[in-house]
Amino acid sequence: MNVVINSKNVNPSDRLAATITNKMSRLDKYFSQDTEAVIMLSEEKSGLAKMEATIHAGSLNFRAEESSADLYFCLDKVIDKLSTQMSRLKGKLVKRHKDVKEVYISEIPDVPDAVEDQGVVRTKEIELTAMTRDEAILQMELLDHSFFAYADSETGTTNIVYKRNHGGYGLLITK
Repeated sequence: MNVVINSKNVNPSDRLAATITNKMSRLDKYFSQDTEAVIMLSEEKSGLAKMEATIHAGSLNFRAEESSADLYFCLDKVIDKLSTQMSRLKGKLVKRHKDVKEVYISEIPDVPDAVEDQGVVRTKEIELTAMTRDEAILQMELLDHSFFAYADSETGTTNIVYKRNHGGYGLLITK
């Protein structure tokens, strides 16, 4: 796994960088090909350290963040969260593909940068990935979002899946 460590208002020591790379490499067992993990270290206004980790694996994104006074504690929590997400997905994939003995997670697009604008709190550019409705729902759940935009692999239209307030999912199909 290729680990990229970025920082804002924090100077990570060589020991911390080596520990991050070592612990992130434990997640390699979930991937069949080279993947990239982007780690962002920053300091919040409250003085707490914050760690955000995003793993890009083909068309899937895994993301976790944690704040604490200790970056090593943050790292352990982030690794636990990412491992839980990947284990849950792998379990679903194994159930879906019962004949396959080994299932790897191998997809994720780039994470766009947030841009501030007049009156707009956050702007995010996304790359629509061709997928089925079920794959879009799975990606939405992995990101813990309430909606997800995607390109339908059968029709080529841009669709949006969303969580309904009273349970279940909704689908918006564009014309």
